[in-house]
Amino acid sequence: MDVGKKSSWNEAQIADYLKETVIPMRIAITDGDFPTICSLWFDYDPEQGALICATHARSQIAKLIAKNPRCAFEIASNTPPYCGVRGKAVIEVDAGAAAQSLPKLIARYLGDSNAGLGNWLMSRVDEELELRLTPVWISAWDYGQRMESVKPA
Repeated sequence: MDVGKKSSWNEAQIADYLKETVIPMRIAITDGDFPTICSLWFDYDPEQGALICATHARSQIAKLIAKNPRCAFEIASNTPPYCGVRGKAVIEVDAGAAAQSLPKLIARYLGDSNAGLGNWLMSRVDEELELRLTPVWISAWDYGQRMESVKPA
């Protein structure tokens, strides 16, 4: 993993954050003229250092990836203390692997909370694609200490 020189966290801290954080990842793909941003559920594969997502084969993001597999991504919450990970990656698409990755994503994000949605997603698994993002550059930021030091009295 090529961690940026100005990253707030080292490779191990970034890996821990990616394993523990359960919020959608924002991914940006260019359509030739303008970037398109999409939020996707992700899982982290520590052995490969890759981010794993799934999307429907006919989705706009799948069509854009087929034209250009390079992307930017960000995984960060919208609540203080502001911190997160962003980077650039190359995406590999694998239709056959969605049968293994989609159930893991459903378990990670839904658990037992929405069996109806999980069942509906699995009913379309043959139409899903696994997206494997391999970062070529990654960095973290963490404004937690900065925010603590400027709290009003």
